[in-house]
Amino acid sequence: MLKSIIGAIALALAAPTLAQSDTKKDVDNSVKNTVDDAKDKLGTDSGTAKAKRHAKKAARNTKAKARHTKNDVKDKTEKAKNDVTK
Repeated sequence: MLKSIIGAIALALAAPTLAQSDTKKDVDNSVKNTVDDAKDKLGTDSGTAKAKRHAKKAARNTKAKARHTKNDVKDKTEKAKNDVTK
């Protein structure tokens, strides 16, 4: 389990060197969520640190959901526009 935590942290630190595409953001959020889940399983942090981490995780998940919804709407609008022009 310690190796997976170290690996997740290494990925989180290496990830900012990549482009800021939506896919990159999803991967970065996934890594951070994995690190947060590992910290929860260890149970070694205080209540305030845990609450702050959970709030950040909820914000990340909300932003990702909004980003995916925006992209879905954009794709549907583009498809509808292409269908009308045919």
